[in-house]
Amino acid sequence: MSEICVEISGLKKSFGPLEVLKNIDLSVNRGDVVCIIGPSGSGKSTLLRCVNLLEEPNGGKITVNGTELTDPDVDIDRARTKIGMVFQGFNLFSHLNVLNNLMVAQRKVLKRSEREAREVALRNLDRVGLRDKVAAMPAQLSGGQQQRAAIARALSMDPEVMLFDEPTSALDPELVGDVLGVMRQLADEGMTMLVVTHEMQFAREVADKVIFMDGGYIVEEGPAAEVIGNPQEERTKSFLARVLDPTHHGPSDPD
Repeated sequence: MSEICVEISGLKKSFGPLEVLKNIDLSVNRGDVVCIIGPSGSGKSTLLRCVNLLEEPNGGKITVNGTELTDPDVDIDRARTKIGMVFQGFNLFSHLNVLNNLMVAQRKVLKRSEREAREVALRNLDRVGLRDKVAAMPAQLSGGQQQRAAIARALSMDPEVMLFDEPTSALDPELVGDVLGVMRQLADEGMTMLVVTHEMQFAREVADKVIFMDGGYIVEEGPAAEVIGNPQEERTKSFLARVLDPTHHGPSDPD
């Protein structure tokens, strides 16, 4: 029996009158990589942000590592330390060098000693290939290096789940591969990951499960070979036709 790490049932989220998530059910097994794909505005990022309560759901239940985050009595700050998040923008502290970016939350939130925080930070910079950048300021790094530093910072909190919200979409194309390489390595190490992405090749090769969202619903889900390779739903087919073949112009494409 696979152990469920993230369980979402009946999740709803609205911003004013706009209903962004409509009754989402999703379970993620420990060690699985789940890629979430779909058009802009389909609710993908909102779903991810609800998992660590950066957005507060209007209904439904979210359980991560056995802790129900939607329980009003839960210690959300404590629960959140086990959920790493990597954003589209790198969100590094611009006034701190790379090493201190990785140490600050360890010291403040996990109460680690300076020595331990430093050891953990250096170990994770090794993992992402940035050991030689400990003294660099974020502005001195390329976008790909900043994103790898952001991943190392999230890993330094020893998360049990990693959330990636379009981690490569702000990067120049030649830098994307380095970041995806780090994510592949994490997948190989057995990290549970939810990834909102437009990188179909990555989803096809790395994901245990692919979810296609549209209009606030999960339209289709299953193994990557099925959802990307042989989609059943018309909406999935037309989306994939557009993203996999840039020359294809469907009815909803702008000129």
